[in-house]
Amino acid sequence: MIFVVSLLVFLMLVGAVAASIFRDLISVVIAAALVSLIASILFYLLQAPDVAMAEAAIGAALTAAIFIIAIRRTKRYEE
Repeated sequence: MIFVVSLLVFLMLVGAVAASIFRDLISVVIAAALVSLIASILFYLLQAPDVAMAEAAIGAALTAAIFIIAIRRTKRYEE
């Protein structure tokens, strides 16, 4: 269990660093959604399924969808 949690935390850190490095804004949104999805898995493993469902629905899905819609209406690449 400790190994799985440590691996998920490491993957969250990698996703956060990747989101700060990427220049393509769609890739940034996908990396941020991945961090949020991994956070929801961690919440589930820590016996908080209600928080995990809220994080997955709002943090990963809804926020990513809103950001993608906003990016499609503006520039895709950061200058």
